[in-house]
Amino acid sequence: MFAEQAQAQLPHRDSWGQGSRSRNGRSTPSETDRDYGSTSRSDHSNIRESRGTTSPDGRLGSIETLPDATPSIPYWSAKRHLTCGNPTPDPPWSSKPIPWRGSPPGRIRTAHAALVLCLNIDVDPPDIIKTNPCAVLECWVDPHTMPSHKALEAIGSNLHHQFEGLSAKVGYKPILDPSQDDLKRFCQTSRRQAKEEAVLFYYNGHGVPKPTASGELWCFNRDYTQYIPVSLQELQGWLGSPCVYIWDCSAAGHLLNNFNLFAERRDHEVNMMHGGYADGTQPLMNSIQLAACAANEQLPSCPELPADVFTSCLTSPIDIALRHFLMNHQLPNNITADMVLQLPGDLKDRRTPLGELNWIFTAITDTIAWTTFSREIFTRLYRCDLLIASLFRNFLLAERIMKDHHCTPHTYPSLPPTNTHPLWATWDLAVDTCLRQLPELLAKSGTDLGVVGAPTPQTIGARPGRVGGRQDRSATTKNGEQPYTYVRNRFFADQLTAFEVWISRGGSALTKKGPMSLPPAGDRYSGAPETVSQQGGTDQHLVPRKPPDQLPIVLQVLLSQPHRLRALILLSQFVDLGPWAVHLVLTIGIFPYISKLLQAPSLDLRPVLIFIWARILAVDSTVQVDLINTQGYKYFASVLGARTDDVLPNSSEHKAMCSFILAAISRDYPLGQQACWGERVFDNCYERLEEPDFLLRQWTALCIAQMWDANDEIKVYGVDRGTQDKLIALLSDDATEVRAAALYALGTFLGASGSEFSDRTGGGGTGTMYQLEERVHFRMEVAVATGATLAIKDDASPMCRKELLVVISCLVKEWRGYFVVCAWLYWEEDRKWRASTSGQYFSHLHDEDVTNQAIGEWLDGFNDDEMLREENRVLLSSFFTIFVVLLDLSVDAYQEVATNAQTIVDYIMALLLESPFTRLESSSLNTPPTAPIDRKGSPQMGGTRTRVPSLQSSASGHLPPPSPGGVRPSISRSDTMNTLTSGVSNTLRRTSSFANALKSLAGGIAFPSAEDGRASPVVTSSSTTLHNNDVSRPPSPNLNFAQYTSPYSRPPTPQGASSSRHPPSPKFTKHDLPEHSQAQMDFLPCDVMEALMEEDMERLRSRRRASGHPRRHHGGHHRDHHGSMPSPNGSTFSIDSTSSSVILGLGTGSGIRDVLPLKSTYFDWCSEYFKEPQMRQAEPDEPGSVQYNYQVWRQQRNEQIQAETLRHSAMAEERRWDQPVATLQVTGHPLSMAFHSYDQHLVVANETDMISVWDWFHKKRLNYFCNGNPRGTSITSLHIINEDVGGIIVTASAEGTIRLYRNYDPNLEQGPVQMVSAFRGLNEVIQLRQGSGVITDWKQSSGHLLVGGDSRVIRSWDAQTESPGLDLDTGSESPVTAIVSDSLSDQTFIASFADGVVKVFDRRLEEEDAIVRTYSEHTSWVQNVRWHPTARGQLLSASLDGQVKLWDLRGSDNAVETIDLLPDGLSAFDVHSASAVFAVTSAINPLHWRSQRAAVHSLSRGRALSDYHVSTGLSIPPSRALPSPFIPRSSSLVFHPTEMLYGLGEPDGTSKYSFFSDEIRRALSTSPDPRAAKRAKLDHLTPEDFKNGIFLAPMVRSGALPTRLFALKHGATLVWGPEMVDKAILHAERVVDPVTGVISYNGKSRAMFTTHPIEKSYLIYQIGSSDPDLAVQAARTVMQDVSGIDLNCGCPKPFSTHSGMGAALLTNPDLLCSILTALRAAMPPEITVSAKIRLLPSQEDTLKLVERIVNTGISALTVHCRTRNMRDKDRATIERLRQIVDFVEGMGRGIAVIENGDCLGWNDAQRVRSVTGAHSVMIARAAESNPSCFSSTPLEDIEQTLVPSYLRLSKYFDHNWGLTKFCVAQFKAQHVKVKKAEAVAMKQTLAQSKDFTGMEGVVGTWTGKEEFDEIARSIAANPPSEHRLAPLPAATETQQEQDTPEITPPGTQNPHPPGSGAPFLPSNPRVAMPAMLTGRDATTPTPGGGVSVAAQ
Repeated sequence: MFAEQAQAQLPHRDSWGQGSRSRNGRSTPSETDRDYGSTSRSDHSNIRESRGTTSPDGRLGSIETLPDATPSIPYWSAKRHLTCGNPTPDPPWSSKPIPWRGSPPGRIRTAHAALVLCLNIDVDPPDIIKTNPCAVLECWVDPHTMPSHKALEAIGSNLHHQFEGLSAKVGYKPILDPSQDDLKRFCQTSRRQAKEEAVLFYYNGHGVPKPTASGELWCFNRDYTQYIPVSLQELQGWLGSPCVYIWDCSAAGHLLNNFNLFAERRDHEVNMMHGGYADGTQPLMNSIQLAACAANEQLPSCPELPADVFTSCLTSPIDIALRHFLMNHQLPNNITADMVLQLPGDLKDRRTPLGELNWIFTAITDTIAWTTFSREIFTRLYRCDLLIASLFRNFLLAERIMKDHHCTPHTYPSLPPTNTHPLWATWDLAVDTCLRQLPELLAKSGTDLGVVGAPTPQTIGARPGRVGGRQDRSATTKNGEQPYTYVRNRFFADQLTAFEVWISRGGSALTKKGPMSLPPAGDRYSGAPETVSQQGGTDQHLVPRKPPDQLPIVLQVLLSQPHRLRALILLSQFVDLGPWAVHLVLTIGIFPYISKLLQAPSLDLRPVLIFIWARILAVDSTVQVDLINTQGYKYFASVLGARTDDVLPNSSEHKAMCSFILAAISRDYPLGQQACWGERVFDNCYERLEEPDFLLRQWTALCIAQMWDANDEIKVYGVDRGTQDKLIALLSDDATEVRAAALYALGTFLGASGSEFSDRTGGGGTGTMYQLEERVHFRMEVAVATGATLAIKDDASPMCRKELLVVISCLVKEWRGYFVVCAWLYWEEDRKWRASTSGQYFSHLHDEDVTNQAIGEWLDGFNDDEMLREENRVLLSSFFTIFVVLLDLSVDAYQEVATNAQTIVDYIMALLLESPFTRLESSSLNTPPTAPIDRKGSPQMGGTRTRVPSLQSSASGHLPPPSPGGVRPSISRSDTMNTLTSGVSNTLRRTSSFANALKSLAGGIAFPSAEDGRASPVVTSSSTTLHNNDVSRPPSPNLNFAQYTSPYSRPPTPQGASSSRHPPSPKFTKHDLPEHSQAQMDFLPCDVMEALMEEDMERLRSRRRASGHPRRHHGGHHRDHHGSMPSPNGSTFSIDSTSSSVILGLGTGSGIRDVLPLKSTYFDWCSEYFKEPQMRQAEPDEPGSVQYNYQVWRQQRNEQIQAETLRHSAMAEERRWDQPVATLQVTGHPLSMAFHSYDQHLVVANETDMISVWDWFHKKRLNYFCNGNPRGTSITSLHIINEDVGGIIVTASAEGTIRLYRNYDPNLEQGPVQMVSAFRGLNEVIQLRQGSGVITDWKQSSGHLLVGGDSRVIRSWDAQTESPGLDLDTGSESPVTAIVSDSLSDQTFIASFADGVVKVFDRRLEEEDAIVRTYSEHTSWVQNVRWHPTARGQLLSASLDGQVKLWDLRGSDNAVETIDLLPDGLSAFDVHSASAVFAVTSAINPLHWRSQRAAVHSLSRGRALSDYHVSTGLSIPPSRALPSPFIPRSSSLVFHPTEMLYGLGEPDGTSKYSFFSDEIRRALSTSPDPRAAKRAKLDHLTPEDFKNGIFLAPMVRSGALPTRLFALKHGATLVWGPEMVDKAILHAERVVDPVTGVISYNGKSRAMFTTHPIEKSYLIYQIGSSDPDLAVQAARTVMQDVSGIDLNCGCPKPFSTHSGMGAALLTNPDLLCSILTALRAAMPPEITVSAKIRLLPSQEDTLKLVERIVNTGISALTVHCRTRNMRDKDRATIERLRQIVDFVEGMGRGIAVIENGDCLGWNDAQRVRSVTGAHSVMIARAAESNPSCFSSTPLEDIEQTLVPSYLRLSKYFDHNWGLTKFCVAQFKAQHVKVKKAEAVAMKQTLAQSKDFTGMEGVVGTWTGKEEFDEIARSIAANPPSEHRLAPLPAATETQQEQDTPEITPPGTQNPHPPGSGAPFLPSNPRVAMPAMLTGRDATTPTPGGGVSVAAQ
């Protein structure tokens, strides 16, 4: 049963965990399968593929169980693509863990104990007055029942036994009533015996006076006639440190306090005089003290308790705890105190009642301490020493009991109180449960229940405490009945259940920092305060939850056999939460328990133990020592070596875990290596390198790597088995991680360091290899490195290429002489080629062929030994191959790979410049290189990023430079002398200049060149001069964790500073060379070659004899740490020439830093797999998570888009396609474009290397970055992949490199754009004057990338394995111009060519038969080819001559139809993927350049749907034929994959885009309509109703109902009611006047708010609130009578702010947003929610607040353009609003921003809007003075035109007279007819009136009904919703370009390490995403972006 439970609980591989099966039947990791538990949210493509289900045993289920629909696999989205094998940094909330073994300086282990008893029985001390009766028991002995000397001995004996019960390994010495001399002697003896360990000093001073206030305790003189004081200072001198002190006496606090005072003083003196304590001696302040009471307290004398109650609690806790229970609880029925004292059992037997209680007590006290004390204190007191742990565990009981008797025990270090901890109630319950069974236990056990009396002499000292007793389990009762069976307590089962509930109910969830979160190390569990960030806000990082309190109890359960398996399973689930959980369980003390379980024979425990141990070793590798010492490693070695897979479920995965554990044991630990070797771990790993499971293959390779790391003996054994050959075979594995692991193993084999310590850099090659001959040893090392290089140099994974460089660096370090020779050969050949192409003649130094002659003379030195000649030629050729690959990798597109390669290349170059080659008469190393004249003839393609092909071979000698169309021949061997140099020459002609490749050499040597290639700009710490055109270029999104290391001695680059691709170096001059380099010597180049090679051989000989005997166990980077003799091979400098055969006294390497070999972090990265959760689903797969909901939403949205596409596609075949949607402005020529299928994203690449990402719907640029391809090349292909789940941009540039980018949408909060990967798509790119560059096609369903172009092959790349597939020969001498895969078949595709040919390929056939159809009717360059979207088997192609041809695969080789649309030439052509239409644009040439013709043609109707001309914007004919030599067009055209939409890229100077749509998509245009047509009236308000309006502001008192109605009558669009406090309206009564229809909300004395149904459609009700619940209740109260709810966040009046309302909310944005969120969630959709705020003093703070408010879902935001402290007399700062409006518009929510402040009326509103850009304007004071100000002709003479009407209406409504009087008193306007005296008279009449009757003389006839009817008619005839301000004029393109230049702000796109940001917020207007799915606020987009809007 338990086995099944363990199997169900442990993480067997899910269906996705099985991995896909490769071609050879082995599993490979899919993009997310088991990819190290990647739960990164940084890429929204983390959706796992469900390939099947798993049975309980983890095997793949039947195919019938597969789901019906599976999401497409997201490629290039695994963890390795986010980190490139670099360890992930710790999360922001993590802190340095407390050492779980205890800190060594303060660690205490008790070795000896002095138990001092000063009782002086029968003589009371003079300062103690005892009560009668009083406590008398000492160590449970009544001293008055026997002679005093006997009693003292009995007490001492019992005390000894009590302490032995705590820890039997400590030597205890009772010291009974000692004299001062005796005390001194015993103390000094104890210190001598304890040595450096701790001494326990126990002091019972019940028979002597209290300690003095000055710190003196008392003992006796020899005659016991005097009390002798002993100073604590003396005691400290006798005992030394460390010590543990127990003070059991009254006023014990004096001793504790004075001890600390003296100890601190003494420690200070030692530090001042001696600089600190000697090693092994601890400060006195490290001592531990336990005191029974405070300095002013006396020990309790309760007669029910023993006199030494403190000692009893510390040493016999169960006895005293039961007595305490008896004193404080009413016993159950028929249970007496005497029965309790006879509780049967044994403390050490957990199966007995007494033992179980002791077990529960230990668990509870441990848990109390764990949950109360800091981790550091807990570890020090509870996990370092058994005796100290027991004392402090029992001290908690002492504190509980003694505080009940008004006595407070103290400790040092001080501890927080625990006496009221809730777990004490659990202890009382456990005791009660046990005691209720006591009558049955005693009745059926035959035990005599006699009264317990005085102890007999036989019982004294045998069992202190007198509670409990052993019983005979086999005994029967007197009646023959069986003994009572004790019912075990459910305490542990219940605690396990609670722990399980914590784990299963959100234990893995993250939370904000606070009381319920995981506290930082050192904090108590009572809660952790929130941290404050540097910006002053709260640090909102999510952290793990507070761990469950039951964690220490689970540890105790491991001791129980029945509960062990369940506890282990729960524990494994807990440690699976992460490293923090592992640290916790180690701190609690799991290690000794889990270590002992390795000796358990149970097979059921194997899976869970392996799982837990893998987690422990991943977090703390120091346990390797313990596993070796306890032989625990054999447990895992036996599992790994098991031959059958039936012993474990998911055997392969558990064996992989064992491989990791054994690798971790071997790492940095030679004893671990030897132990594992002795258990045949190496052999078992070797045999499992070909297992089907990729994880097992990976970890067995890594285990081999760690076992032979710096271990020569194991390397010898591995070579004898051929392990290196098997690892090289693994380099073709389908799993990227396995290839990298094999490279890592080969790296440690060749001398790289596998250590986790950065100072151990490795070296030493393959070690001694004493069994091999010297030359065989040499050839083996070269063969291993060469094999790895040839296998990996073209790998698509930068992680593998990075590991390859580590392997190469090992070879360079040991055979640097050979590489110096290769560098010299390359240099000379390059110099010769440059001189020839620059038109210069060779000087006399170069008249002869230096390299050919040198190699020939060197080979002549082997005389007639042809085999030796050939061997050396092949070896040098191998070195040269590796050297050329190094040059290739030094300009790798992936920055980290390039940086590492540059370190190696510069090291070689530095050695070359220090070598004797510089002193040759014919040397050219002393002069700068010259640039060639014809750069087009140079193979460097304009920059240093050009790749270097591998070594060439040719049968001829010197040949002219090859033509650009030459094919790279394969590597071959020839017998001629010139073969090598010819290969060198050919290689040089095909690569970039070596001087350019080496110009990054730092430290003193650099060579200027006439034409520096342009690398991607990289931000550096120093100023860098860029090309004029690159001043505003954003940086390339390159990730680079590598740090360049200069070969010259200089300080390293500070951490955090970006490493430039080309570090600055001083210019090279002849005077910079060493003196010996300037003096030319009389020797030949072949002599130098021979000397350098001989030096390498001498280094090998030195290595082979370094150990002095055949077997050298440990070398390399461990030799300095384990006593092995150092080897000369560890030095960069050459060996002394006087003691070796090295000639010329080279001294090569003098002054060069030893920077090699490189150090890999791959093992640490792989180890993270065992730190990350495996038992639970990743966040994107967890139903209900934000990411899961987002992906579900995306899937539903995508399905809806696909359905819309099907509906629209048929109609689009017969509609016009000339409706403009948007115009975007970009930089440069938009030559390549790609639409996202589902998001409104458009990716645009110009003619160089700039990429911009646009939101085409909102006309906003999202991102802008550079691709980094070399100058002179272009981005020739563009795709977006993984569109279902997000998107990754794939670019291909003309030099042959494929690059992938993620995080291009800043709205998803993923961080800066990052390069996912980069690799060489084509090895051989032919250089043509007009080529196509690199052309790609992506097939998402199969994950295949087809790459062709200027090459004779089309290569297929497998995205899942990141490896190349079959290379198909194109059979053409022309470049490929387009490739397109069949949408229904993964195996067929079409390719078009520049010579007019179209070919169909089938990859299922053999290479020579792969071309199945060839169409040759085109007579010019085929611009594009596409499959027919609806007719299966048909395809279309278009050529530059303007012909479009339709082909049918089932027909002949002739075109079915030819459509000649553009006889003057074609520029671009594309076919819609869903609708049978295609589009073409005409060519731009000197004859037709002012406009470009665009036509859309229907294939089904056979006619043109649209045909029009688009202006190119050119003012003069184009000055050059084409913007790019690789793209034969000057404009671009592309269809949207799913929308009925297409885009054109135009070549004009402003480079604007125009997009056109059919009529179906016209509604998508967001351009304002200049006609401003009337809108249909809606039943409720929408966000659009808040735009272009003029509103009445909310005003207390002034915003009354009559005022609002008059405002509506005179032109107000919307009106706001006066602010009402939430609580006030809640108790109001709603009353409807049956006559007038007025709705009143009446309070106790008056109507609080009145309204009328006529204004409902235009009324916004404003709430004043500081509580979300009250706000919702208030809104629900009035929502039936209003159209919107507005939250007042700006009123500065005290009545509003005093309770947190109004402007007070501005400083509490969390509360503000929570109210708005609650309102929006509670209100129905027809009720709008808005907010009104004031400006904050800081604009930045204002924008942050606005962003949060907008994200709550409001419909409008009103901004009063004054701050909280400004008043009405202060001018409103309306100019600040412009930035806020732009900011809100940039968020794309369509929310209106309303201006409030200093607007005087309708005529002034346009001025305010022109300044602020606000959507609408709100008027307050002007409307208070004249409600008709909303009209363009406001009323004059209001005493006649307004006041009478206002009074009539107010009286008709029965409006409150006081309020009416106030409103009328505020009215004022211009007087035209009314004289001033008349106005004054009316004011006086109003002031004197007590009610409406007082104004009869002014009003006349009361006709209020007529006034209301007139208002109603006015509103009906001219609805306020149509009272609109004119739309603001759109900014012109030129204006917007000037306002928002198209420059990415500095620092926004700097390279960043991969982070964890995940996708949350989509932006698609067609399917709105529910707000509940977003989870958090959206990122604020950057305003602006150079966008212009085109009107329809």
